[in-house]
Amino acid sequence: MSLEARKIWNASHQQLTRIITKPEEHANAVALFLELHDCLYASNGNNPEQTNYEDELLKDLREQTMRSYPVHTANSNNSIVWHIWHSARIEDITMNILTADRDQILHSGHYAEKLHTPFIHSGNGMSGQEIAEFSAAVDLEALLEYRQAVAAGTRSIIAGLQPGQFRNKPRSTQISRISAEGAVKETEQWLIDYWGGKTIAGLVLMPATRHNFVHLNKAMRVKLKLQK
Repeated sequence: MSLEARKIWNASHQQLTRIITKPEEHANAVALFLELHDCLYASNGNNPEQTNYEDELLKDLREQTMRSYPVHTANSNNSIVWHIWHSARIEDITMNILTADRDQILHSGHYAEKLHTPFIHSGNGMSGQEIAEFSAAVDLEALLEYRQAVAAGTRSIIAGLQPGQFRNKPRSTQISRISAEGAVKETEQWLIDYWGGKTIAGLVLMPATRHNFVHLNKAMRVKLKLQK
């Protein structure tokens, strides 16, 4: 994604922030969210004229580059596969548990087994050794498939919301599911507290969009450093 495209995305995200909690702007907010969200995920050839951010990241990307860890870049040492997985896990947890109160895609799609990794949490608080093990072992095809499945689920959830629901907050029963399902490490309780204080609008604006954007930026820095 070019600098100009990132500026446009950021400006549109600011517009979404301004309108998302206004019931009278609900249809516009949903449409803008879907547009912003779509920009972050691989198009899979559905629109040959459009190249999304993930398309650019994955183009000519070598497996060694994806798995390399540690890679020292601005504000991160993590591998590309970790960035992809972590952002998908965060979106899966916040959209399916805290927004829709339904099964995580990780489990409903049996990705906990397909990914070939024992880690089912969000990725926060992992040690360097754990990240190294994850980066070496994760199944790449399943990882990219999981990311697409999470994205499709999120779009379905947000498209199904009614005017005013962006103002809702997760119920205590939804929040408690995060720990019960091992979706966050015990050492990372702060993350549950943070999410629990957010409205659905807040979860959409950060985990489902901005957080993805940030980690794609970080993953792209790794690619540019290793594949000059």
